[in-house]
Amino acid sequence: MTGTAKATTLIENERVIVTEYRFGPGDNTGWHRHGHDYLVVPMMDGRLKIVTKDGESHADMKTGATYFRREGVEHDVVNASDGDYVFIEIELK
Repeated sequence: MTGTAKATTLIENERVIVTEYRFGPGDNTGWHRHGHDYLVVPMMDGRLKIVTKDGESHADMKTGATYFRREGVEHDVVNASDGDYVFIEIELK
């Protein structure tokens, strides 16, 4: 990924990759394809813009409201909040 969000790998082993993503206003992950099933754990309330090949949508994130997605998702994730935003991503190998 070549975005402006700061990605920090917290855990990586034979079963999972746990990454913290920190975004300033307008920061993004960069276009990417998920190679594993994954969960996202929002660490704070906020708003994200999701850019896919089909267009853009917005997601209102709530602290702790974890969600799951299957391998193969392709998108760019942009912080659409007024301030900083943080989530944890857990990839299942």
